[in-house]
Amino acid sequence: MNPFASLDRVRVVMSHTTHPGNIGACARAMKVMGLSRLYLVNPKHFPHDEAVAMSSGATDVLDAAVVCDSLEMALAGTVAQAALTARRREMALPVREVRAAATELATLLAAGSAEVALVFGTESSGLTNEEVAMCSLPVTISTSDTYRSLNVAAAAQIMCHELRTAVASVSPVVAELPDLAPHEGLESLYALIETLMLESGFLDRVNPGRAMPRLRRLFGRAQLESEELHLLMGALKAIGGKRRGG
Repeated sequence: MNPFASLDRVRVVMSHTTHPGNIGACARAMKVMGLSRLYLVNPKHFPHDEAVAMSSGATDVLDAAVVCDSLEMALAGTVAQAALTARRREMALPVREVRAAATELATLLAAGSAEVALVFGTESSGLTNEEVAMCSLPVTISTSDTYRSLNVAAAAQIMCHELRTAVASVSPVVAELPDLAPHEGLESLYALIETLMLESGFLDRVNPGRAMPRLRRLFGRAQLESEELHLLMGALKAIGGKRRGG
């Protein structure tokens, strides 16, 4: 049995990459660690000869790359998303160190057929607050306090290595984990809640810029299961219909 087979269910997502060489270098880092599924969200230059050159032969990863118009599209179907970030975010979920996050993801992979994602932002500023909020697992890589600049391909290499190591060490016999709600299901829940709060006038009485990030953090901590998501969606739709006289 191949202990690394679960890595086939890992997506590496690069958001708004500006330098094609970094895409190639990331593809190389992925292939070395046994990962093959690359998703690109609105890359500035792709396909590109520089990406091919920097991939050092990992052209199969580049050829199979999925280009998406939005991060939501890239994350659809995943149940956990590790957002690599060097900055603390006020409204984000608690940040995990890279090794602990890798173990958490490896446990999910070992327990079933779930798909997970490793998410990386732009070279200049990383992931936006909105992008981090879409992910369930903010992750940081320990660096020097005086110089924290880490190339996106180097960050991908570290995260992919830690995940490969964790996958090899996690026991294949693990307790059955709950069926977690998929990313797109949670996004539908957040959209429904925001709509109901707008219609009721509730958002007029609170800070709208903080309300939704706080609710995302609340449900992110809860790690909603699919059945719980369906229950919430049904209840909220019924409440909303009742208010409209439906």
